Amino acid sequence: GRAAVTVAESEKGRIGVHERSPMGVAGAEGVETWAAGEAEVKREYLDHTADVQIHSWGGSLEEAFEQQVLGIMGLITELDTVTARLDDVREVIAEGHDMPSLLYNFLDESLYLFNAELFVTKRIRIVGFDREACTIRSLHAGERFQLGRHPQGTEVKAITYSAMRITEDVEEHGRTDVLVIVDI
Repeated sequence: GRAAVTVAESEKGRIGVHERSPMGVAGAEGVETWAAGEAEVKREYLDHTADVQIHSWGGSLEEAFEQQVLGIMGLITELDTVTARLDDVREVIAEGHDMPSLLYNFLDESLYLFNAELFVTKRIRIVGFDREACTIRSLHAGERFQLGRHPQGTEVKAITYSAMRITEDVEEHGRTDVLVIVDI
């Protein structure tokens, strides 16, 4: 069936942990495999007044959430100039009280990783996703942003709840769609 969630406003609860190396991080097994490849693009940018709406999709909710993070990073710089360094994998943990707040906090923590450490995520894998507890654990492979090497794109100021939509329709249409507006 089709389940849709539309959000006007929600409280947020979050925690974030950022690690530099996958060694000792649960779920990092096989990091060489997923971090070394290229991610299939399952996202697009839609015009929105003074903001940008990112539409992502995937065969699962996790994949659509991962594509949202890559959509944000793709606004910040050209992802084809970024290397997914295996010696610089970060862990991001986020929690919420429902799916929209979890998505918001997950994207906010991923954006914080860039704002605090200039870390650009090139590849991402959600290694823990608990729908009941509304928690996510993800591993981000990438590198530090460097002017001259990475073109400066659009500054993403914030994630918003405005017109946020999560539509899980895997059974009928074979995919999950997520729409998020970011403040630029």
